[in-house]
Amino acid sequence: MAFCRNCGSPVDGQFCTRCGTPAAPAQEPPGAQPFTPAYAPPPRVAPSFMFAPGVEYATWATRVLGYLIDSVLVGVVAGVLLLVAIFGFGGLASIGSGFRNDGIRDFGGSGCCCVLALFPISMLLVGLWNKVYLVAQRGSSIGQGVMKIKVVNAQGQLITQGQAALRLLVHVGLSFVPAGGLLDLLWPLWDERRQTLHDKAVGCYVITNPVG
Repeated sequence: MAFCRNCGSPVDGQFCTRCGTPAAPAQEPPGAQPFTPAYAPPPRVAPSFMFAPGVEYATWATRVLGYLIDSVLVGVVAGVLLLVAIFGFGGLASIGSGFRNDGIRDFGGSGCCCVLALFPISMLLVGLWNKVYLVAQRGSSIGQGVMKIKVVNAQGQLITQGQAALRLLVHVGLSFVPAGGLLDLLWPLWDERRQTLHDKAVGCYVITNPVG
């Protein structure tokens, strides 16, 4: 039991019930070591770049313009593949008709169904170089470099080739889903960090890159 340092009366609580003097703080015995927990969890550190001054997420219009520039490359490759498909399947259909081979003729005639997949295939072929290799090496595709925007992770560093490849596969995969590609393109309009769905798949962000 503690006693008042003023009148010597017993103290039960923070003040003496007789004279009102505040109770003296408890004293540790001489030589006592302060208690420290055996394990203290490390403090949580928020990603630095997201709060760094001067860092801005790329605008939707800038991203769309970069996408359109990249689409020109995809269109060129798709055009080449289309010519190859027309001459290849058309030639098979002619050969099948000439030799009266229904199998070859029907296979050549089925080429029109393959045309529907030319654009996604072109996106994948061009993307392996433009959106995987270049993005992992310098942070931007051809179109993104022209528009001076950059793809980074939550720490502001370049993403790996594996992350860039997964990002591309999600982008191409969404183009096979009805309205999936359009939804992916429009998603930054209402997203707080202006991410597309294929950005969210790997946890990356597209920011302004004034130095180009």
